[in-house]
Amino acid sequence: MFWLGVALVIIGLLLLLAEVHVPGFFIAVPGTILLILGIAFLLMGENLDITLALVLMFISAFGATAFTLWFYRTIGKPEPPTTTTPDQLVGKTGIVTAKIIPGTLKGKVRVDSEIWSATADEEIDVGKKVIVKKAEGVHLVVEEVS
Repeated sequence: MFWLGVALVIIGLLLLLAEVHVPGFFIAVPGTILLILGIAFLLMGENLDITLALVLMFISAFGATAFTLWFYRTIGKPEPPTTTTPDQLVGKTGIVTAKIIPGTLKGKVRVDSEIWSATADEEIDVGKKVIVKKAEGVHLVVEEVS
């Protein structure tokens, strides 16, 4: 059992080391389980029988799985996705990111963290501040802020 314990500790440590390079906690769970089992096998030495080994495997696997589920539920609480419709942007200010030319949709405006196609009654250069006057479909009609 000694060599089995050493092998399990080495494999567990290698898996934990791999987790550092490929984060996601998917390699850490089996690595932790193998490390716990390897240490248990080393501590028990020749006194470890197969039934106790199986019980230790089950307890460590169940414990590591329960901890992982708890950990992910704690740090990754689901939130409803946020969606922005053009109508919600009326009255907001933005910055021109591509020159706005009247009668075309080539102009682009960044409002909050999103970029929208935009048009206006007059040309507006890149970097100018604009206010959204209305939404037409999926593009915005804007006006330069004086």
